[in-house]
Amino acid sequence: MIFITAKFAIKPEHADDWPELSRAFTEATRAEEGCLWFEWSRSLEDPTVYVLVEAFRDGDAGGAHVSSAHFKAAQAELPQYLVRTPDIVSTEVDQDGWNELGEMQVG
Repeated sequence: MIFITAKFAIKPEHADDWPELSRAFTEATRAEEGCLWFEWSRSLEDPTVYVLVEAFRDGDAGGAHVSSAHFKAAQAELPQYLVRTPDIVSTEVDQDGWNELGEMQVG
């Protein structure tokens, strides 16, 4: 699977509105056939930073994502709300989903 984590620094005046501003993009991406997950979290250290954790079935699914109309719309619309270009880590992982954290087993 393709596993991606990206950090979005939002302009302070738009930080509280980011979930709504990115909603159409988020919902359309989650509906993609090859999307395994697409989840936003807000930083506890800096409330203007949102972290996106996303995964796609494989390179073809990732390619379909960045070629989609909703991705292109997000490229055109969302940067106006950002302080800077988002940071990203993107890698291919040899698994199909989440594994358990063995070092913190629960009962």
